[in-house]
Amino acid sequence: MISKKLQDAINAQINRELYSEYLYISMQAWFANNNLDGFANWMDAQGKEERFHAMKFFNFLIERGGKVELKAIDKPVVDFKSPLKAFTMALEHEQFITKNINDLMDIAIKEKDHASRGLLQWFVDEQVEEEATADKIVSRLKMIGDNAHALFMIDSELGQRVFTPPTTTE
Repeated sequence: MISKKLQDAINAQINRELYSEYLYISMQAWFANNNLDGFANWMDAQGKEERFHAMKFFNFLIERGGKVELKAIDKPVVDFKSPLKAFTMALEHEQFITKNINDLMDIAIKEKDHASRGLLQWFVDEQVEEEATADKIVSRLKMIGDNAHALFMIDSELGQRVFTPPTTTE
């Protein structure tokens, strides 16, 4: 059985993960509206990944005898001004998520909840990848500046991304 404190914290994280999905599909819409279909595709895959993360927490909570309590999802930003600003926001958001995952891990450690620590270690490792990926794209967008040709090259590259859920439950 999971503690009430950890249950509440995981419910809050489910909300943050669902907001993440919402944010990324808002970015997807912005990119699609600006004819950057590769960027839109990347955000679509990222949104699907965030939904997967939310459901991983959702299912874990149920398996541990906890109660899932879904709350309202905040409205995301809808105008991102530029690809660089969108990805800078994505990086900052991933850093925010990392902080919250670390806070959850702190609670699990304090409560000696080894099952939750196992789940959260997967997310700790995942956030390293999430931040590195967003940071790399931000860096590349800064390098190209206003070079439209380079922007379209990155757009083409990002259009190759496909979200494939992990096959293990880890």
